[in-house]
Amino acid sequence: MKVREKKWIRLRIYLIASFFVLGLGTLLFRAFQLQVLKKDRLEAIARSGYKGTIKLPPKRGTIRDREGNELAVSVEVGSVYAHPRRIKAKKKTAVKLAQALEIREDKILNLLKTKRSFVWIERRIDPKRTRKVEDLGLDGVGVASETRRFLPGREIGAHLIGFVGTDNQGLEGLEKRYDKDLRGPHNSLIQMRDALGRPFAVSRPVPSEHGMRDLVLTIDKDIQYKAQAALKRAVDKTKARGGHCLVVDPKTGEILAMAVVPEFNPNIFSKYEAECWRNRSITDCFEPGSTIKAFLLAAALEESSVTPTTTFDCENGKFAIGGHVIHDTHEHGVISVHDIVVKSSNIGAIKIGQRLGYEKFTGYLKEFGFGVRSGIALIGERSGFIRSPRKARPVDRANLFFGQGMTATSLQLAMAMAAIANEGRLMKPFVVKRIVSESGKVIKENYPEMVRRVLSAETARKVTAILEDVTADGGTAPKAAIEGYRVAGKTGTSQKVDPKTRRYSRSKYVATFVGLVPVDRPRLVILVAVDEPKGNAYGGIVSAPVFREVGKWALNHLRINPQVRLVQEKGEVEKAPPRPELSEDVKRIALEVRSGIVPDFSGLGMRAVLKKAGSLGLEIVAEGSGLAVEQMPEPGTPLEGVKRVEVTFRSPV
Repeated sequence: MKVREKKWIRLRIYLIASFFVLGLGTLLFRAFQLQVLKKDRLEAIARSGYKGTIKLPPKRGTIRDREGNELAVSVEVGSVYAHPRRIKAKKKTAVKLAQALEIREDKILNLLKTKRSFVWIERRIDPKRTRKVEDLGLDGVGVASETRRFLPGREIGAHLIGFVGTDNQGLEGLEKRYDKDLRGPHNSLIQMRDALGRPFAVSRPVPSEHGMRDLVLTIDKDIQYKAQAALKRAVDKTKARGGHCLVVDPKTGEILAMAVVPEFNPNIFSKYEAECWRNRSITDCFEPGSTIKAFLLAAALEESSVTPTTTFDCENGKFAIGGHVIHDTHEHGVISVHDIVVKSSNIGAIKIGQRLGYEKFTGYLKEFGFGVRSGIALIGERSGFIRSPRKARPVDRANLFFGQGMTATSLQLAMAMAAIANEGRLMKPFVVKRIVSESGKVIKENYPEMVRRVLSAETARKVTAILEDVTADGGTAPKAAIEGYRVAGKTGTSQKVDPKTRRYSRSKYVATFVGLVPVDRPRLVILVAVDEPKGNAYGGIVSAPVFREVGKWALNHLRINPQVRLVQEKGEVEKAPPRPELSEDVKRIALEVRSGIVPDFSGLGMRAVLKKAGSLGLEIVAEGSGLAVEQMPEPGTPLEGVKRVEVTFRSPV
C-alpha cells in the first residue's frame, strides 16, 4: 500500500471519530440542558397535565392470635371522589350521586360548589353503591380503591386491639401502639390527561421505609371469647357497672385473654361513648381488698415472721386502732395464720402485718409489681398507689394489710398471683408474640422475661397450699373449685370511695377473685373483677363462678387433663342413693368391661367417662365439653394393648 493511501485512510478515521465525538457531545449537552438547566420549567409543564393529586391512606398489616386466626384485617372498599372545577352541571351531578349513594343531595352539592380541586364525596362504601357510581360515568367523578379496617370477631378483644380512624391511623389499643409497624406505604391518587386530553386516574405508591407488618399476639381467640361471654353474663346478672377478666400463662407471662365489659364494636366505634373504649384492665385502679392477703401471707412466710400454724386473736370481729374500729364479716377468736387467710379475717391480717412491719410489706408489694407499671406494650397503663411509710398513719397501715388504702390494676394483681404460681418468679407480661413482614420474615420476637425473684420456691408452695383451701368447703370461694383440678386463689370485696363524700361507699364494691390452676403444675392464672355488682357483692359469690367457668373451659381447650382421682373422689361424694334397677347405659358398660373391650362412651359426661376409664386403667385425652360424641379407638376394640382413649365432647344443642 502506498504512503498516500495510508494517509487518506487515517484522515477518514479521524473525520469519522470527530463526527461521533461531536454528536455525543451534542447529546450530552442537550441532556444537561434538559435535565439541569431547564429542569424546573419542564417539571412545571409535566405537572400542568395533572388534574389533582391526593394521598390515599395506607393499607395495614393483619393482627392474628397465637394460632394464626385473624383478629383485625384490611378489606378493599371503594371511595367516591370528585374534581369540582371540572364539573359544570353540579346540580344534576349531585342529584344522580345522591340517588346512587343514598345520601342527602344538599350535602353533595355543597361539596361540589367548593373551590377546591379535589373532594371526597363518600368514603369506604359497599360494592353495590360503588358499582352504581361507576355505571353513571359522570364527568369529574371517580372511584378510588381504599382499604377499611375490619374486626371479624367484632367485640372479641376490641379493648385490646383498638381501632383506626378514617385515614387508617391507629387511634386506640394495639392499633395505635404499633401503628408504625402495621401501617404500610401511602398511595397517591393522581388524575392525569392523555394526549387527547381525556382524564384518567393512576395510583402510585409513595416511597416508605418498610412495607406492612403483621402482629401475632399471645391471645387465644377461643379463650378470649369464653372469658368475655362468661364475664358479660356475670355483669348482666348482677347489674354491675362493668368488669374485667384476665387469663395469664404464669410460666411465660403471656396474656391469653383480656376481657372487658362493657363491650363495644370497633367496626362502628363512633356509635359508642368514649367511656366504652377504655381497656379497664390496665387503666382502672381499684383497692384490691382481701386479695392482698395472699401477698401479705407470702411476705410474712418469706421473712419467717409467722408460720401457717402461728395463731392470733381476732378479737371476735372488732378491733380498735387509731381511733377507728375494724370489723370482720364473721366473728373469730384465736385462729391460725392458715385460717386467717382461708376465712379472710381482716383483724387477723392486721396482726400478721404488724408483726411483719408496714415498711417491709410495702417493699414486698413493690417487688410483686404493685405501685409501678408492668411494662406491657399497651397505651394507658397506670401504676396504682401505695402510701409511703413516712405518710402512713396507724389506721392507714392497718388498712393496707387487708387491701384498703392502696390501688392496683387487674393486670398487676394477676401478674403478682402468677409470681406465686411460678415458684416466686415475677414475669413481665406481654401480648405481642412477634412482628412479621409481608414475606413472612420475623422482624421482632418477644420471649418470656423474668423481672425478678420475689419469693423462694418453698415459700411459694406453702402459700399455694393455703390458698388451695380457700376454694374448698369452709373457705370463701368454694364456687371457684373446678371438678378434676386443684385450684388455689383468693377472694376480695373492696369498698369504693364515693367521689362526692370522699368516704367509703356502703353500696359500691369491687368483687374480685384471682387464682391459679392446677395447683401441682400451674398453667393458668385467672383474675375476675366485677365493678359495682348489685345485691351480694362478695368476690366468692360474684367472681368465683366466672373463674370456674372460664378455667374449666380453658383447661379443656388447652388439653390439660384432669386428675382422674379427683374426679372419682368427687363422684363418690356426690353419688346418688342406689337405684332399684341399673340404667341401660350402666348395664351396657358393665357388659363391655366383662368382655374385655373398649366401652362405648357416647352420650356420657366427662366425669362418667373418666370414672369408667379409670376402672379399666385407661388414660383419657379429652377434647371439648359436654357429652361424648366420638372416641378413638372405636367401641368394641379389644382392651389388650390399649392404654389411651381420645374422646371428643360436645355440648348438646
